[in-house]
Amino acid sequence: MISLKNIRDNKQKICERLLAKNFDISIIDVILEKDAIWRSGISQVEKLKEQRNQASKEVAVLKKEKKNADLIIEKMQFVSTEIKKIDIKNNEIKDEIDSLILTIPNTPHISVPIGKDETSNVVIKEWGEKPQFDFKIQGHSEIAEKLNLLDFKVGSLISGSGFPVYIGLGAKLERSLINFMLDIHADNGYKETFPPFMVNRDSMQTTGQVPKFLDDMYELPRDELFSIPTAEVPVTNYYRDQVVEEASLPIKFAAYSACFRREAGSYGKDTKGLLRLHQFNKVELVKFTTPDESYNELELLLSDAEKILQFLGLHYRVIELCLGDLSFSASKCYDIEVWSPFEEKYLEVSSCSNFEDFQSYRGNMRFRSAKTGKMEFLHTLNGSGLATPRLMVALLENYQSQDGSVAIPKPLKEYMRMDCISND
Repeated sequence: MISLKNIRDNKQKICERLLAKNFDISIIDVILEKDAIWRSGISQVEKLKEQRNQASKEVAVLKKEKKNADLIIEKMQFVSTEIKKIDIKNNEIKDEIDSLILTIPNTPHISVPIGKDETSNVVIKEWGEKPQFDFKIQGHSEIAEKLNLLDFKVGSLISGSGFPVYIGLGAKLERSLINFMLDIHADNGYKETFPPFMVNRDSMQTTGQVPKFLDDMYELPRDELFSIPTAEVPVTNYYRDQVVEEASLPIKFAAYSACFRREAGSYGKDTKGLLRLHQFNKVELVKFTTPDESYNELELLLSDAEKILQFLGLHYRVIELCLGDLSFSASKCYDIEVWSPFEEKYLEVSSCSNFEDFQSYRGNMRFRSAKTGKMEFLHTLNGSGLATPRLMVALLENYQSQDGSVAIPKPLKEYMRMDCISND
């Protein structure tokens, strides 16, 4: 969330960055117009309060002198009524301003590449080689069906499309992936946490999911709760309305959760198999740090997420998102995309983002600076480390054999306690 003071003081700079993000900046003028009315109202109230205070002193003097003060008291009552009227109007205007500000995306970092959409994203790194096969390969859905790893029909029967059921060794492989990733991240200094899968509206607002992405959320109106779209939401809110010690920064969390998304805007997109789901599993990485260190921490976060694919021996690339493809809340973002041999394309398995103080301002998360002694807002970062559905796609397709079996990557063998999955 961008502060009202920041909009007042840095209108031109903010407008320039938001224009580059394809955002309609006319809302900035609307906010500033309302802000002028709001501040004028506050000024009126202050003047009326001065009048009331002065009148109160005059009444005290008249009563001390045993003189009639009815006219002044009547005037005081009128002033008090006017103050209440203006206060009500001011509060309404301030609520309107706050609601409008919530719709403004974060301003991009100056280093973000220029571009209107994903076609201008920049490939900054590739790792590993695309696998070569001397036989006709199968897609993950066919492999999973033949090895009895997933049941999409039963999932559809129980819940609807986009809710797969992992069974047998498929369930074990999913669990092994999650445990493997959590163990790796714990070794890299992340504190494991197991958060709630439901959160309140304030938590969703802190991270920027509402009001912007309300249509994508699964809401439980009766309980005023939302099913989480990612563990980023509950974990980022860990320090909401708190002050942390600078000496404890950076603070790093790793969390497994199920994730729930309506995918309201996915019509026409590839939804077969595990490519796009309403419920999926993910290990999330969340960091809290100082403004001075946040971009260094972003590079380290990216490296930590990449390590999972490197350990698993999967070819991938890293994309730096351009201005037009940047998410609502992010100031800068890298996507990690793993190679799918059957689809013959890269699939996103992680987004690593720096939100600067956008989320911490919404959630009032601060630290006291050792340099200045003043309170400052934390910088928050998060990245998938990783999401399992497309990772599962890549594993099944990259490690398939001509006989229909799937080899288990070395790091997962101690979790799976087998070398391969087959029908034998």
